[in-house]
Order: sequence, then C-alpha cells, then structure tokens
Amino acid sequence: MLVFWDQRLAFLATPKTGSTAIESALESLSALAVQRPPVLKHTSVQRYHRFLGPYFEVASGQTFTVAALMREPRDWLGSWYRYRQRDDIGDPNKSTLGKTFEEFVGAYCQNSPPDFAAVGSQSRFLRSRKGRGVDHLFRYEDINSFITFLEDRLGCEIILPRLNVSPPGMLDLSAETEEKLKSFASEDFSLYNSITTERQF
Repeated sequence: MLVFWDQRLAFLATPKTGSTAIESALESLSALAVQRPPVLKHTSVQRYHRFLGPYFEVASGQTFTVAALMREPRDWLGSWYRYRQRDDIGDPNKSTLGKTFEEFVGAYCQNSPPDFAAVGSQSRFLRSRKGRGVDHLFRYEDINSFITFLEDRLGCEIILPRLNVSPPGMLDLSAETEEKLKSFASEDFSLYNSITTERQF
C-alpha cells in the first residue's frame, strides 16, 4: 500500500497485480509505503475505509482517492499457482510443487480450500460490504492506463521494473473445471468484466 499525502491518493496493493514493482518505483514519492507484513501491505478496501482512511482524512482535512488494480481471475489464479511452485515458499503446506493447475483450481473452488489453494478473492479485496469502495479500478492487463493515471496525479514519468515475477508453468484446465471456476468465482469475473478502461465506484 502506498499513500501520496500531497496528492490525497492511496494505492491499495491487490495481491498478484504487480504491486511489488509499483511500490519499488514509487516508494520514494510516497509519504507512506507499507510493504510488510503482507497483512498490512495488502490492506483491503474494507479495512482501509474502516481503519486507515478515516484517520488520513481527519489528519489532512480532505478526502483521499483510492485506486487499485484487478487481474483477470483465471490469470490471477495462474500467477498464484506459479508463485507457489517456487522452492523458497516458507510454508510447505502452501506449496503447489507436484500439483497441476487443474488440481489447484479444483481445490480453490472448495468452500474450505486446503492451504495451498487458499488465496482469497479479488472481489472481496476490492469491494466494500457497504458504503464506499475503490474510486478508480484498472485492469492489470491494461496497466498503461493505470500508469497514465498515476503520472497525471503525481506529475512525473513512471517506469516500472519487473520484480517478483512468477516462474513459468502449465496452466491447462479441463472444460469442466473452467465452468466450475466461472461459477465459483462469478463475483470476480463480474467485477473484472465491468471494468472498461477505468471503472469508478
């Protein structure tokens, strides 16, 4: 999560959407950069508006704009699967080594997924249960629009490095599992499909 105080802008780091590269490029321009622990780095919109946003707005006397990225849901799961193929995953119960993407997605589509497939939901991260949510939501696949938005708000050119890139991996799914995923993660697909160049809530 990055907070740009003078510009009254907060960037929420949706997991697996390039947030490490964004934070690396923009940390020096921010007033506050929360990169660890993960529970704080990846503060959801619900927690932001409940705990942090009110404090920032009382301290500054102004409303903050909230921006975030969202990744195509199947591709997002593919990134999680490939990331957890790495040898340096701290918790072996979260490793996907020896598992296919088909097995990973099938496990993800359970109401109580095993640890290796328990990666949450982008729609739950990005949608508030009630009240205000994200002000500006961009597709990860159209990151240039997001960069243009940031350049306009921050008044500088932004060049992102490639960091924390997941290793390659086979991401084949059967038609049956594809349909199961679309049904199980319907809110994620619906939110993603509602984004054009930029979505405002």
